[in-house]
Amino acid sequence: MSGEARRFILGRALSIARKEVRHLSRDRVTLAMALGVPVGLVILFGYVLDYDVKRVGLLVIDRDQTRVSRSLVDVFAAADYFSPLALPPGATPLGRLEEGRAKAVLFIEPGFARATAKAQPARAQIVIDGSDNQTTSVIASYLSGLQNAASRSLVPDTGPPQARLRTRFLFNPELNSRWFVVTGLFVVVLGMVSVLLTALTVAREWETGSMERLLSTPVRPLEIIIGKLAPYMALCLGAVGLTYGAARLWFGIPFNGSHGTFLLACVLFLTCTLAQGLLISVVTRQQQLAMQFSNLTGLLPATLLSGFVFPIESMPVFFRYLTVLLPARWFVVACRGIFLKGAGIADLALPLGALAVLGVGLVALAVKKFKTDVEP
Repeated sequence: MSGEARRFILGRALSIARKEVRHLSRDRVTLAMALGVPVGLVILFGYVLDYDVKRVGLLVIDRDQTRVSRSLVDVFAAADYFSPLALPPGATPLGRLEEGRAKAVLFIEPGFARATAKAQPARAQIVIDGSDNQTTSVIASYLSGLQNAASRSLVPDTGPPQARLRTRFLFNPELNSRWFVVTGLFVVVLGMVSVLLTALTVAREWETGSMERLLSTPVRPLEIIIGKLAPYMALCLGAVGLTYGAARLWFGIPFNGSHGTFLLACVLFLTCTLAQGLLISVVTRQQQLAMQFSNLTGLLPATLLSGFVFPIESMPVFFRYLTVLLPARWFVVACRGIFLKGAGIADLALPLGALAVLGVGLVALAVKKFKTDVEP
């Protein structure tokens, strides 16, 4: 091989990129998957995944039957967190919980109003279905606020307050879980689609034999990697724009950061995921295996170990260290920081630096594996 062929030649990479662009322009399935699937999934799961628990079925057993006891029920109904339900004839509270017709039961015993009138402790008991741990913990968190609301409603304090504690929520004043969910979905969906794009497309070339013909020419593996990455990078950035529009216009997610910083984070993340897909295709060389490995290494870790669903701080020590190797973990931090907090490059130095290191490492691994295939 001549000295010119051994050097990286940008023209060869561009030639491979142009060939890939022509292939993409004829492949409507790939275009639809790259541009339509991310937007559709973000919109779909943006509605389905909601950490806010509302309109919980609350079975009311009011044995006091007074105006005061009904006022207590009204406090629960006004909060929009609970939907009071009456006990049907012949049914039991435990039976309604077992059937899933109610998630909690409010017991108001006789003498509730009398104790309130005498300024004595008036007690009511709430029994919660503990089979769904996540829902149970959310319901329990509502009760402290409702208890304060009920105290103010049933026993108004005529004196001036001795101390007042005010709570403010920064970056998400209304605690809207959709803002949190959609920005995380942005990461998971784009990561899943970008890995599949390069993994399936290049694996198909291995199956048809076109990749072997390309490797038989005096072309360097790095030129192949750059030529393959560039068109899919542009395609995925188009998907980023469409998904960004869906998040902003459809769900009203605020964007408080810099679009330049966001674009940089997207390029670094997509470099990681596209290179990961190329690496998978080189190792497997079969579309079916490539799809399985893409789901195994792309979708599941990005969903479970990125901090999108479960806080990383709550994971066992081994998995907390494992997440350092996942690009999705760092992009979740960057994406939420840019969207909701308005974080800049200096604030995101760690996640952006980690994405850059992972991107270089994955590209280097893909190049090394191509070298193994070229050399005898």
